[in-house]
Amino acid sequence: MPLPEAASPRGNNWPGAANVLGAEPSAYLRQHAANPVFWRPFGDEAFALAAVRDVPVFLSIGYAACHWCHVMAHESFEDQETADYLNAHFVPVKVDREERPDVDSVYMTATQAISGEGGWPMSVFLTPEGLAFHAGTYFPPVPLPGRPSFRNVLEAVHEAWVERREAAEQNARGLAANIANAQLSSAVRLDGPPEVLDAQLLSDAVTVLARSEDPDAGGFGSAPKFPPSAVLEFLIRHAAARSETSEAARDMAARALAGMARSALCDQIDGGFARYSVTADWSVPHFEKMLYDNAQLLRVYAHWVRLGGNDVFPAEEAAGVASRCGDWMLASLGLPGGGLASSLDADTVVDGVHHEGAAYLWTPASLLEVLGLGDAEEVARMMNIGAQGNVSELGSPLHPGLPLSAPESALWHRVRPALLAARDLRNQPARDEKVVAGWNGLAIAGLAEAGAVLDRPDLVAAAENVAEYLEKVHWNAEHGLLVRVSHDSRARGIGGLLEDYAFCAEGLFSLYAVTGKKRWYRLAENIIRAAEARFVEDGHLADSAGESAQVFNAQGQRAALDPFDNATPSGAAGFAGVLLTYSAYSGSHAHRLMAGNILGLLPSLATRAPRVAGWLLATAQAALAGPVEAAVVGPDSPLLSELHSALLKSASPGMAVALQENDAVSPAGDGEVPLLLHRAGAPDGSPQVYLCRDMVCEMPVGTVADVQSMLARMTSGAS
Repeated sequence: MPLPEAASPRGNNWPGAANVLGAEPSAYLRQHAANPVFWRPFGDEAFALAAVRDVPVFLSIGYAACHWCHVMAHESFEDQETADYLNAHFVPVKVDREERPDVDSVYMTATQAISGEGGWPMSVFLTPEGLAFHAGTYFPPVPLPGRPSFRNVLEAVHEAWVERREAAEQNARGLAANIANAQLSSAVRLDGPPEVLDAQLLSDAVTVLARSEDPDAGGFGSAPKFPPSAVLEFLIRHAAARSETSEAARDMAARALAGMARSALCDQIDGGFARYSVTADWSVPHFEKMLYDNAQLLRVYAHWVRLGGNDVFPAEEAAGVASRCGDWMLASLGLPGGGLASSLDADTVVDGVHHEGAAYLWTPASLLEVLGLGDAEEVARMMNIGAQGNVSELGSPLHPGLPLSAPESALWHRVRPALLAARDLRNQPARDEKVVAGWNGLAIAGLAEAGAVLDRPDLVAAAENVAEYLEKVHWNAEHGLLVRVSHDSRARGIGGLLEDYAFCAEGLFSLYAVTGKKRWYRLAENIIRAAEARFVEDGHLADSAGESAQVFNAQGQRAALDPFDNATPSGAAGFAGVLLTYSAYSGSHAHRLMAGNILGLLPSLATRAPRVAGWLLATAQAALAGPVEAAVVGPDSPLLSELHSALLKSASPGMAVALQENDAVSPAGDGEVPLLLHRAGAPDGSPQVYLCRDMVCEMPVGTVADVQSMLARMTSGAS
């Protein structure tokens, strides 16, 4: 769209004034296409327009499944008077944080520094260069105690821009400089000698985590409480390593996994987990269901099964949770092309009004209508459905809170299909159908490994379908580029971030381990090589490749690397994990050193902030374990399958499993995976397993019992 020629046009009559989000592929942006606000997508054009009009940019960041984003949209962005003022004095810009996490990250840092809080919707006021000078989150339509109205904020910012411009710009420059300085503390060089990992550091992290555990409900901290997926992966790996803190790690993981599985956070009817709980006991979820949460939790519950469970949370119960989670992901988020959609909304629209969680809520009367008197009363009792809803007048979510007895389990198994059928007749939450590469990579890992552990080949097949979608739609082999987002099987928008490359490679390595198909190993290898070229410059690692000049300005013109886990592992931690796995498969010392350099972040985080360093800790646990390298070779046979399965069901932290591909249709000239080179079956032709650490191998073994015994010896003390 051409920019207006006038130097400083005011009001709503500048050429091209309109809301232009209608053609955007993002479901979140399209939700705002009918607003009277003249929204524009994030990009150079919007900031150039702000410079020509000599006004600030109002940046609003959210996502499609966000409840409070819907609230602020209805209260303020759909209000004509508010829109008129916003259009007259600002260039309004909408961002889908899931499409542009680089934008979200830097302005979240700015928002937290300015306002002391963070969250979505995020409301940030920027100079035309992209520097933040005022920010907040949700603003109501009228003033509330401790929170001004949105109109008050708009007027105050406009006044500051007109009357005190120099001070506002100076503050913005100072904030950008502070963000740049903060980046120095997390800078990672990949070309130096790595620090030696201290096993005691991981035990100390377990001790620190115990101090913030909620031992009654499970999990960490108080309300709001989020599923600690990456931390749980660390605790499970640490439990397998058999150190002095292994049992403490196992117990903490058990309480968290049991607490979530038996709560309202877990959809007791259909499977899958909500984003977080408003209450510390997991009884009132925030109902949006995200792919990234469920992909990680599917894997974690499968790994708990692999570990063997304990009395607090038996492996059999965890297997049921994992199986239902995988089924829910495929049924509710699966798309025709093979990819997985991002999320289901927190809200359900009933009679034109957004109601949070409406599709999931029950009352005694609604249970009675479906089940009849006797069953309804018993289900209400065991699933905590009272006369007074704990979410709204629409009712409460079903949640036992405790393990079900055998008779209760039998009843629940009998009535659940009827409840699901009745619930399916209700209005359903909207689905955000964008496909995010990294989250689909996490899903591949979860589906493949759960399929192997639970003996569910259908989940493994689904993982392959997702991988084929990513290879076909998101991966540009010619240019070595992974695109972050696709819509309707078409890649759109920016190149992937470090987390996308790392999570996709992670998923593909898991898929290779389970299937033995070299194509997935080769694709993971190519993605790692592309990530090195894209995100490593002058020996330094960065989260992005500079997709936006405005983001670069806002972070003080310094490449950013965020070492902290959020809803997903940090890109740096994810990359360390795949570099370690790749070094185990390939024997590449250089990649092992790079992983070690990233793990150099750990000493400053392990005991200071272990809750946001879970994946670094999990990767460090794998590094201390070796990780074990397992090569399965020999002719295709039932014994080969048994040996392979025994390895996949081992809890050895981070083990790399390579299966000799005996498929006659394997591509000609496709080189062997290095871990399998020069390995052969037994002299009698039977299959056998080579177990190695740092490419130094034990004598090969040919029985499941011998494999399990040797793994137990190698894993013991791997901390």
